Amino acid sequence: MGFDFGQHGCMGKSDLVGYPSDVGDEEWAFVAPYLALCREDAPQRTHSLRAVFNGLRYIVKSGMQWRMMPHDLPPWRVVYHQTHRWIRAGCFETIVEDLRSLLRELAGRNAKPTAMVLDSRTLQSTPESGARAGYDGAKRRKGSKVHAAVDTLGHLLALHVTAADQQDRAQVEQLAAEVQRITEENIELAYVDQGYTGEAAVQAANQHGIQLEVVKHAQAKRGFVLLPRRWVVERSFAWAARFRRLARDYERLSDTLAGFHYFAFACIMLAKFFTLLNQS
Repeated sequence: MGFDFGQHGCMGKSDLVGYPSDVGDEEWAFVAPYLALCREDAPQRTHSLRAVFNGLRYIVKSGMQWRMMPHDLPPWRVVYHQTHRWIRAGCFETIVEDLRSLLRELAGRNAKPTAMVLDSRTLQSTPESGARAGYDGAKRRKGSKVHAAVDTLGHLLALHVTAADQQDRAQVEQLAAEVQRITEENIELAYVDQGYTGEAAVQAANQHGIQLEVVKHAQAKRGFVLLPRRWVVERSFAWAARFRRLARDYERLSDTLAGFHYFAFACIMLAKFFTLLNQS
């Protein structure tokens, strides 16, 4: 079936939309070309691509199990398999990359950033993810770590998943390489916390032309402290945490968990883009 682009204004909903998580008409018009992996009239397409996308948004936003997909959305198997096709094709990463450039330009910045912020987030394991779970001694939690790089506005650059017992400093090389590939070697500086100290982390960053700058507390303090430059990545993780499927690690595959994070950031940045566009 063909795309349902809709005829309403920005963030408007068509008559078929029934859930707060459903995509708006102008949002759908933006993302539809990224998601069309086959022709509109392909014989295997028996459900509207927009309805399938809405099914995925419902699952990730609400935290629902696949088999509990509401009956007025496409069958869960259809949404599940299409989701993994999108993840394997890198669709959500591409959406995030293009939206990041557009949002930076709307903010009066260069499309490609020159600085980034690195950090990780530990997710509690579940029986589904237990086989790869590790113990994070600092957080006193068994689970998985999501390692992310964001620009100084908090927009996602790169992300990958490890067991929670993996050190943050050991991920610098992979994140630096991916970010430089995405930005065409444009990143010069990375703000990090004290979990990234050590000569190995510095050398890993320097190999990709990036200088690490450790942002430290001015004095010993207990509890959460808002640090210059560093707070933006904490805010980004807080944005992602509003998607209940990402509250814990419910996924059997690390690629799925990473893909859902890219999907969540695509949804966040998409809504922000149209909000700013209509305010300008």
